[in-house]
Amino acid sequence: MMEFATAFKACPLVAILRGIRPDEALAHVGELVGAGFTLIEVPLNSPAALESIAALSAAFGTRAIIGAGTVLTATDVETVVKAGGRLIVAPNIDPGVAAATRAAGLVYGPGVATPTEAFAAIHAGAHFLKLFPAEIIPPVAVRALRAVIPASVPMLAVGGISPATMAPYFAAGASGFGLGSGLYRPGQSAASTGTQARDYIAALPG
Repeated sequence: MMEFATAFKACPLVAILRGIRPDEALAHVGELVGAGFTLIEVPLNSPAALESIAALSAAFGTRAIIGAGTVLTATDVETVVKAGGRLIVAPNIDPGVAAATRAAGLVYGPGVATPTEAFAAIHAGAHFLKLFPAEIIPPVAVRALRAVIPASVPMLAVGGISPATMAPYFAAGASGFGLGSGLYRPGQSAASTGTQARDYIAALPG
């Protein structure tokens, strides 16, 4: 079973598949994993999200960490665990979600936008910080956050990121990215997802 540190070192990108359906999830994630992605998020407000998470965990669980996004309650965490998910991503910090995730031994990435939220998330056991929405957290703000946040804590910019905008964030101290509509939009082909995945992979430094 892949651990977070190993997955993140292999590819510091989280694929956010908002709106994906169970009948298409395997094809799209096959393309993502084939391109090198190791962190896959199905937001819980997607159609039959838990069904997709269960199928993806069974098919790709040894090659990637599969889980849920838009996780808002401790009950949500419990349902993700039952579906076989190992990743919990949220737009906020919720003590109940943090506690349930920690108790279940899952990977936790809460959303933060300020130093106060960032340190609260670290204290709550976050494996990484989701800087969200990145549209209001430009590289200059990331640089200021990185000056005080421990270097061992990954910071991922999430929201509106394209391959062309990755370099300034990396230069400012971002560790990686969460990728939504720039990577996957409902209705696009799995081949398109694969092409866009490779474009993001190619934009990684080094």
